[in-house]
Amino acid sequence: MVSPVTVVKSEGSKLVPFFKATCVYFVLWLPTSSPSWFSALIKCLPIFCLWMFLLAHGFSFIGASSNARKIFAGLVFSALGDAFLIWQEQGYFVHGLLMFAITHILYSSAFGMKPVNVTAGLVVTAVSSVSYLLLYPYLSGPFTYLVAVYIGLIGFMGWRAVAGLQLANDLWTWTKLCACLGAVLFIVSDLTIAVNKFCFPVPHSRAIIMATYYAAQMLISLSVVECQDAEGARKKA
Repeated sequence: MVSPVTVVKSEGSKLVPFFKATCVYFVLWLPTSSPSWFSALIKCLPIFCLWMFLLAHGFSFIGASSNARKIFAGLVFSALGDAFLIWQEQGYFVHGLLMFAITHILYSSAFGMKPVNVTAGLVVTAVSSVSYLLLYPYLSGPFTYLVAVYIGLIGFMGWRAVAGLQLANDLWTWTKLCACLGAVLFIVSDLTIAVNKFCFPVPHSRAIIMATYYAAQMLISLSVVECQDAEGARKKA
Protein backbone atom coordinates (compact mmCIF):
# COMPACT_ATOMS: atom_id res chain seq x y z
CA MET A 1 0.00 0.00 0.00
CA VAL A 2 1.33 3.43 -0.95
CA SER A 3 1.96 5.66 2.07
CA PRO A 4 0.02 8.93 2.46
CA VAL A 5 3.32 10.87 2.53
CA THR A 6 4.29 9.48 -0.85
CA VAL A 7 0.88 10.33 -2.22
CA VAL A 8 1.03 13.92 -0.94
CA LYS A 9 4.42 14.36 -2.59
CA SER A 10 3.31 12.91 -5.91
CA GLU A 11 -0.27 14.22 -6.09
CA GLY A 12 -0.19 17.43 -4.05
CA SER A 13 1.24 19.62 -6.79
CA LYS A 14 -1.42 18.44 -9.23
CA LEU A 15 -4.13 19.62 -6.83
CA VAL A 16 -2.75 23.15 -6.36
CA PRO A 17 -4.97 24.59 -9.16
CA PHE A 18 -8.01 23.04 -7.50
CA PHE A 19 -7.22 24.65 -4.14
CA LYS A 20 -6.59 28.01 -5.81
CA ALA A 21 -9.88 27.81 -7.74
CA THR A 22 -11.74 26.89 -4.55
CA CYS A 23 -10.22 29.89 -2.78
CA VAL A 24 -11.28 32.13 -5.68
CA TYR A 25 -14.87 30.91 -5.32
CA PHE A 26 -15.00 31.64 -1.59
CA VAL A 27 -13.15 34.96 -1.85
CA LEU A 28 -15.36 36.33 -4.63
CA TRP A 29 -18.52 34.85 -3.04
CA LEU A 30 -20.67 36.06 -5.95
CA PRO A 31 -24.34 36.64 -5.01
CA THR A 32 -26.68 33.82 -5.99
CA SER A 33 -29.48 36.34 -6.55
CA SER A 34 -27.79 37.51 -9.77
CA PRO A 35 -26.96 34.38 -11.79
CA SER A 36 -24.59 34.86 -14.72
CA TRP A 37 -22.22 32.90 -16.93
CA PHE A 38 -19.33 34.38 -14.95
CA SER A 39 -20.71 33.09 -11.64
CA ALA A 40 -21.28 29.69 -13.30
CA LEU A 41 -17.64 29.67 -14.46
CA ILE A 42 -16.33 30.55 -10.99
CA LYS A 43 -18.50 27.85 -9.40
CA CYS A 44 -17.43 25.19 -11.91
CA LEU A 45 -13.74 26.17 -11.96
CA PRO A 46 -12.69 23.83 -9.10
CA ILE A 47 -14.38 20.93 -10.91
CA PHE A 48 -12.59 21.87 -14.15
CA CYS A 49 -9.35 21.71 -12.16
CA LEU A 50 -10.24 18.20 -11.03
CA TRP A 51 -10.67 17.28 -14.71
CA MET A 52 -7.11 18.48 -15.22
CA PHE A 53 -5.97 16.58 -12.11
CA LEU A 54 -7.15 13.32 -13.65
CA LEU A 55 -5.82 14.19 -17.09
CA ALA A 56 -2.44 15.02 -15.53
CA HIS A 57 -2.03 11.29 -14.93
CA GLY A 58 -2.00 10.79 -18.68
CA PHE A 59 -4.54 10.18 -21.40
CA SER A 60 -3.33 6.59 -21.64
CA PHE A 61 -4.21 6.05 -17.98
CA ILE A 62 -7.70 7.49 -18.45
CA GLY A 63 -8.14 5.33 -21.54
CA ALA A 64 -6.93 2.16 -19.84
CA SER A 65 -8.80 2.51 -16.54
CA SER A 66 -12.58 2.20 -16.69
CA ASN A 67 -12.90 3.50 -13.12
CA ALA A 68 -10.94 6.63 -14.00
CA ARG A 69 -13.15 7.21 -17.02
CA LYS A 70 -16.30 6.86 -14.94
CA ILE A 71 -15.08 9.30 -12.29
CA PHE A 72 -14.00 11.73 -14.99
CA ALA A 73 -17.41 11.46 -16.66
CA GLY A 74 -19.02 12.00 -13.25
CA LEU A 75 -17.05 15.23 -12.88
CA VAL A 76 -18.25 16.36 -16.30
CA PHE A 77 -21.89 15.84 -15.32
CA SER A 78 -21.18 17.49 -11.96
CA ALA A 79 -20.01 20.63 -13.75
CA LEU A 80 -23.18 20.63 -15.83
CA GLY A 81 -25.22 20.20 -12.65
CA ASP A 82 -23.39 23.09 -11.00
CA ALA A 83 -24.13 25.31 -13.99
CA PHE A 84 -27.84 24.41 -13.99
CA LEU A 85 -28.12 25.09 -10.26
CA ILE A 86 -26.83 28.62 -10.78
CA TRP A 87 -30.20 29.22 -12.47
CA GLN A 88 -32.29 27.00 -10.17
CA GLU A 89 -34.68 29.84 -9.32
CA GLN A 90 -35.29 30.24 -13.07
CA GLY A 91 -36.57 26.65 -13.29
CA TYR A 92 -33.38 24.64 -13.79
CA PHE A 93 -33.24 22.88 -10.43
CA VAL A 94 -34.57 19.60 -11.86
CA HIS A 95 -31.98 19.77 -14.66
CA GLY A 96 -29.24 20.03 -12.05
CA LEU A 97 -30.81 17.18 -10.08
CA LEU A 98 -30.71 14.98 -13.20
CA MET A 99 -27.03 15.78 -13.88
CA PHE A 100 -26.04 14.84 -10.34
CA ALA A 101 -28.19 11.71 -10.47
CA ILE A 102 -26.13 10.58 -13.47
CA THR A 103 -22.98 11.49 -11.54
CA HIS A 104 -23.96 9.20 -8.67
CA ILE A 105 -24.67 6.34 -11.07
CA LEU A 106 -21.21 6.77 -12.61
CA TYR A 107 -19.50 6.97 -9.22
CA SER A 108 -21.37 3.89 -7.98
CA SER A 109 -20.19 1.97 -11.02
CA ALA A 110 -16.62 3.16 -10.46
CA PHE A 111 -16.67 2.01 -6.83
CA GLY A 112 -17.89 -1.43 -7.94
CA MET A 113 -20.18 -4.06 -6.45
CA LYS A 114 -17.58 -6.04 -4.50
CA PRO A 115 -17.42 -6.52 -1.58
CA VAL A 116 -21.18 -6.41 -0.97
CA ASN A 117 -21.00 -5.52 2.76
CA VAL A 118 -24.63 -6.04 3.72
CA THR A 119 -24.19 -4.26 7.07
CA ALA A 120 -23.06 -1.05 5.37
CA GLY A 121 -25.95 -1.37 2.95
CA LEU A 122 -28.47 -1.68 5.77
CA VAL A 123 -27.03 1.32 7.62
CA VAL A 124 -27.07 3.51 4.50
CA THR A 125 -30.61 2.34 3.67
CA ALA A 126 -31.77 3.28 7.16
CA VAL A 127 -30.15 6.73 6.96
CA SER A 128 -31.60 7.31 3.48
CA SER A 129 -35.07 6.22 4.57
CA VAL A 130 -35.06 8.46 7.64
CA SER A 131 -33.83 11.39 5.53
CA TYR A 132 -36.66 10.96 3.05
CA LEU A 133 -39.28 10.55 5.78
CA LEU A 134 -38.13 13.81 7.35
CA LEU A 135 -38.24 15.61 3.99
CA TYR A 136 -41.53 14.05 2.80
CA PRO A 137 -43.97 16.42 4.61
CA TYR A 138 -42.29 19.38 2.86
CA LEU A 139 -42.34 17.87 -0.65
CA SER A 140 -45.07 18.34 -3.21
CA GLY A 141 -45.75 17.62 -6.86
CA PRO A 142 -43.03 15.86 -8.84
CA PHE A 143 -40.47 16.47 -6.09
CA THR A 144 -42.25 13.83 -3.99
CA TYR A 145 -40.83 11.07 -6.19
CA LEU A 146 -37.84 12.90 -7.74
CA VAL A 147 -36.28 13.43 -4.32
CA ALA A 148 -37.00 9.79 -3.40
CA VAL A 149 -35.20 8.54 -6.52
CA TYR A 150 -32.30 10.92 -5.96
CA ILE A 151 -31.87 9.86 -2.33
CA GLY A 152 -31.91 6.25 -3.49
CA LEU A 153 -29.14 6.93 -6.02
CA ILE A 154 -26.86 8.91 -3.72
CA GLY A 155 -27.50 6.39 -0.95
CA PHE A 156 -26.48 3.56 -3.29
CA MET A 157 -23.32 5.48 -4.20
CA GLY A 158 -22.56 5.99 -0.52
CA TRP A 159 -23.07 2.28 0.16
CA ARG A 160 -20.64 1.25 -2.57
CA ALA A 161 -18.01 3.69 -1.31
CA VAL A 162 -18.37 2.62 2.33
CA ALA A 163 -18.50 -1.08 1.42
CA GLY A 164 -15.09 -0.95 -0.21
CA LEU A 165 -13.34 0.35 2.90
CA GLN A 166 -13.30 -2.93 4.93
CA LEU A 167 -11.71 -1.44 8.04
CA ALA A 168 -12.52 -4.50 10.15
CA ASN A 169 -10.58 -6.83 7.85
CA ASP A 170 -7.61 -4.44 7.51
CA LEU A 171 -8.04 -4.55 3.71
CA TRP A 172 -8.46 -0.81 3.28
CA THR A 173 -6.25 1.58 1.34
CA TRP A 174 -5.99 5.34 1.71
CA THR A 175 -7.72 5.78 -1.67
CA LYS A 176 -10.70 3.71 -0.55
CA LEU A 177 -10.81 5.89 2.54
CA CYS A 178 -10.88 8.93 0.25
CA ALA A 179 -13.80 7.44 -1.69
CA CYS A 180 -15.69 6.72 1.53
CA LEU A 181 -15.14 10.17 3.04
CA GLY A 182 -15.93 11.80 -0.30
CA ALA A 183 -19.24 9.97 -0.58
CA VAL A 184 -20.21 10.88 3.00
CA LEU A 185 -19.39 14.56 2.41
CA PHE A 186 -21.38 14.50 -0.84
CA ILE A 187 -24.39 13.18 1.07
CA VAL A 188 -23.98 15.88 3.74
CA SER A 189 -23.80 18.56 1.04
CA ASP A 190 -26.91 17.34 -0.80
CA LEU A 191 -28.89 16.79 2.39
CA THR A 192 -28.12 20.38 3.38
CA ILE A 193 -29.37 21.54 -0.02
CA ALA A 194 -32.60 19.58 0.43
CA VAL A 195 -33.28 20.84 3.95
CA ASN A 196 -32.48 24.42 2.98
CA LYS A 197 -34.64 24.31 -0.15
CA PHE A 198 -37.64 22.33 1.02
CA CYS A 199 -37.77 22.59 4.83
CA PHE A 200 -36.25 25.65 6.45
CA PRO A 201 -33.27 27.99 6.00
CA VAL A 202 -30.04 26.44 7.23
CA PRO A 203 -27.61 28.96 8.76
CA HIS A 204 -24.53 29.41 6.56
CA SER A 205 -26.03 26.84 4.19
CA ARG A 206 -24.12 27.95 1.12
CA ALA A 207 -20.75 27.73 2.88
CA ILE A 208 -21.60 24.29 4.26
CA ILE A 209 -22.90 23.03 0.92
CA MET A 210 -19.96 24.21 -1.18
CA ALA A 211 -17.20 23.34 1.32
CA THR A 212 -18.44 19.76 1.72
CA TYR A 213 -19.15 19.47 -2.02
CA TYR A 214 -15.71 20.57 -3.19
CA ALA A 215 -14.02 18.40 -0.55
CA ALA A 216 -16.16 15.43 -1.64
CA GLN A 217 -15.27 15.83 -5.30
CA MET A 218 -11.58 16.17 -4.51
CA LEU A 219 -11.56 13.03 -2.36
CA ILE A 220 -13.48 11.01 -4.94
CA SER A 221 -11.07 12.21 -7.63
CA LEU A 222 -8.13 11.15 -5.44
CA SER A 223 -9.59 7.66 -5.19
CA VAL A 224 -8.70 7.11 -8.83
CA VAL A 225 -4.99 7.17 -7.94
CA GLU A 226 -5.39 3.65 -6.57
CA CYS A 227 -6.19 2.58 -10.11
CA GLN A 228 -2.85 4.00 -11.26
CA ASP A 229 -0.98 2.33 -8.39
CA ALA A 230 -2.63 -0.98 -9.26
CA GLU A 231 -1.74 -0.58 -12.93
CA GLY A 232 1.88 0.14 -12.01
CA ALA A 233 2.03 -2.87 -9.71
CA ARG A 234 0.71 -5.18 -12.42
CA LYS A 235 3.32 -3.94 -14.91
CA LYS A 236 6.15 -4.57 -12.44
CA ALA A 237 4.84 -8.06 -11.59
